[in-house]
Amino acid sequence: MDLMTTVLFVIGLGLLVAGAELLVRGASKLAAAVGISPLVIGLTVVAFGTSAPEMSASVSSALQGQADIAVGNVVGSNIFNVLFILGVSAIVAPLIVSRQLVRLDVPIMIGVSILVALMGLDGMISRLEGVILFIGIVAYTFFLIRQSRRETKATENDEFAKEYSAKPRGASDTLKNMAFIGVGLAMLVLGSRWLVDGSIAIARWAGIDEVVIGLTIVAAGTSLPELATSVLASIKGERDIAVGNVVGSNIFNILAVMGLSSIVAPGGLPVAATIEAFDVPVMIAVAIACLPIFFAGYMITRWNGLLFLGYYVAYTAYLILNSYQHAALPSFVTAMTYFVLPLTVLTVGVTTYREFKRRRTLNGQVAQVR
Repeated sequence: MDLMTTVLFVIGLGLLVAGAELLVRGASKLAAAVGISPLVIGLTVVAFGTSAPEMSASVSSALQGQADIAVGNVVGSNIFNVLFILGVSAIVAPLIVSRQLVRLDVPIMIGVSILVALMGLDGMISRLEGVILFIGIVAYTFFLIRQSRRETKATENDEFAKEYSAKPRGASDTLKNMAFIGVGLAMLVLGSRWLVDGSIAIARWAGIDEVVIGLTIVAAGTSLPELATSVLASIKGERDIAVGNVVGSNIFNILAVMGLSSIVAPGGLPVAATIEAFDVPVMIAVAIACLPIFFAGYMITRWNGLLFLGYYVAYTAYLILNSYQHAALPSFVTAMTYFVLPLTVLTVGVTTYREFKRRRTLNGQVAQVR
């Protein structure tokens, strides 16, 4: 890595931190100004904005015929968002999960993940399928904003109004908050791009396969805005923005980024057999895993965060070992398949069952009191 790349790398990190600070500040205040909940702001404005690098990277890769990077970026980003970003954010501070996420947005994330897997079974996501995906993000956004406005009007005097009572005094404050969001997003995109460019150059110099580059370096690099935003939101107590940003980004990545990339790619977007066979199922499994973990107490605990982070390390280790066909690969796969995964499923299952039983008991006690 030459001196200039090092300098840009360091400046990029600084831009990420500063940009995340401006974005979270502006988004949380804008939520109060326009009568939309912080969760919906996190699911839409923040999530879509921090996904701009994924959009840029995948669409440009699709136009240049680099389908492996375009698809790998989306799939890898979604895995990174849940396992790494939520993992780190929960370790920093346990995250409270909104009931809306469990009932609506996480099931939508699972549904669109399965949908794109089905579309890719023939090895291609066609332009028509891309249009269907893109229509999906428009409908989802419209539904969220409309639903949030209805709920806000119905609960004007509820906890939301008390918590966010310090509304902007006029149009100038609203414009200032929008400016914070715009400048913050610009800093996030620029900072992440400098980091990604340097990382890709090093990876290609080291002879790493483009599929692995897309699934790891490009995916993680373009997800740096989500990482910076969610971690900072967690620290500042904006938990709805922290979790909503991740779930919203995953939905946006599939419907908007994958959809638009398929539309602009000549003849549609080819899906590598290795991605369809392994990485897409991992993306679906990670999305499904969110339901029981989020449901258990409507909270992502520090233990859950460590679990997510550990699985991301394992996933990345597998990709690297598989890329080089390392001798340790068979032992690693055996250990994960027959020990780590079953133990995790058992632990999460028991935790979920206990939570379900506890709530059932509480509901029964409430019914008897009435």
